[in-house]
Amino acid sequence: MAQRKLIAGHAVRRLRRRAGLTQAAMAEALAISPSYLNLIERNQRPLSAQLLVRLAETFDFDPRVLAAAEPGGGEAAIRRRLADPIFADLEVDRAEIEAWLESAPGAAEAFARVYDRMGAGAAIAADGALDPVAQVRREIERWRNHFADLDAAAEQLADALRLVSADLYGAIAERLRVKHQVTIRVLPVDVMPGLLRRLDLHARQLQLSELLDPASRTFAAAAELAGLESRAEIDALVRGAGFSDRAAERFFRRHLTSYFAAALMMPYARFLRACEATGYDVELLQRRFGAGFEQIAHRLTTLQRVGARGLPFFMLRIDRAGHASKRYVGASGSPLAEAEARCPLWRLHYAFDRPGHLTRHLLALEDGSRWFTLARTVHPQGQRAGSVRAEFVVGLGLDAALAAPLVAARGVDLAGADATPVGLGCRACTRVDCPQRSAPPAARALVFNERERGVSPFVFVED
Repeated sequence: MAQRKLIAGHAVRRLRRRAGLTQAAMAEALAISPSYLNLIERNQRPLSAQLLVRLAETFDFDPRVLAAAEPGGGEAAIRRRLADPIFADLEVDRAEIEAWLESAPGAAEAFARVYDRMGAGAAIAADGALDPVAQVRREIERWRNHFADLDAAAEQLADALRLVSADLYGAIAERLRVKHQVTIRVLPVDVMPGLLRRLDLHARQLQLSELLDPASRTFAAAAELAGLESRAEIDALVRGAGFSDRAAERFFRRHLTSYFAAALMMPYARFLRACEATGYDVELLQRRFGAGFEQIAHRLTTLQRVGARGLPFFMLRIDRAGHASKRYVGASGSPLAEAEARCPLWRLHYAFDRPGHLTRHLLALEDGSRWFTLARTVHPQGQRAGSVRAEFVVGLGLDAALAAPLVAARGVDLAGADATPVGLGCRACTRVDCPQRSAPPAARALVFNERERGVSPFVFVED
């Protein structure tokens, strides 16, 4: 943000109103004139670095939210929505979008919300209702995938369990047995075909499949403990979401339960200290906390505690067809995690050809933002010889300007010119002469010249 002008009048105005201040009162708190604050709120003046720091110190918020809080996610996000074929005949160009965001940010935000709720991005179910998965994902991103109350409760419980035993799985099993009269039993796969975990209320047993590895067994036991000991916190979050159907409530409850289990395995303060001390070395963190790669990756997207924030990662899990089965934007604000499609030039896909190896990549988007990403294959638990072997790639990424502390970024010129230019899927990408392009960009007229042929089969009108 220090390298570009930050126009964020809408966010400053929202912050002022949330604090219940007049322009004069806020200006006095920031030691600036009311007229200057008025110009900032009307997007006629950018925020200086000094004023940005003063805002953060005075009102206790993460300054990165100013950039993330642009109406509709900002100009690039509005462009992605307008790339929908339904708007193709309008041919809205970049200048119009910029003027719209400056003159009517509220209207742009309203458009984005309506589109996300009713358009392709919100995934309408067959019966006409909003897809419960889309509802839950939107609620998770509203919280930036950080639930402070769950983190605090899990951290307190983790400290109590450490007094019992250094072995977390054994300590959880003992607490389940003594406090909740629930024992853990590992059963042969033939006894639990098709199941990895089952709670037998009659026998007061948490039954786990022998197919689960140690990290997954610990996670399953922690999830059961979460449901028993953090029910009040989870119930409050589910009620606050105000979902319209039961399926969304249950799906969100499952996410929160899993969140608590991960926070119990990787308590916030200890995990953040370990991240900073190791340079966010994912493989070392796996060993230190007895967790899987995907569990570590997800936990990295949640480190947004006020006063103790980690780096703002996003996470994405895809299959070989490019379908995303998990994605968390977190505090990163990255369009790479938000986009419905992905660029084949992003080495996220290359990780399938190197199972178990960490693939790193520096890439640049059309809006000028640069991202450093890591990717590795993962395999779901519960697979047997002769069965279909599912495989996914989990990708992690963050703003390249923040990636210097990463041990994986050593030797990479994060500000250099060798970043791979990528788009957000061919229909949303307007890069010309891309040999990998499989479709023309939406809302762009095609141009044909029978006497010429370029590297791309699609030539289109540029801005």
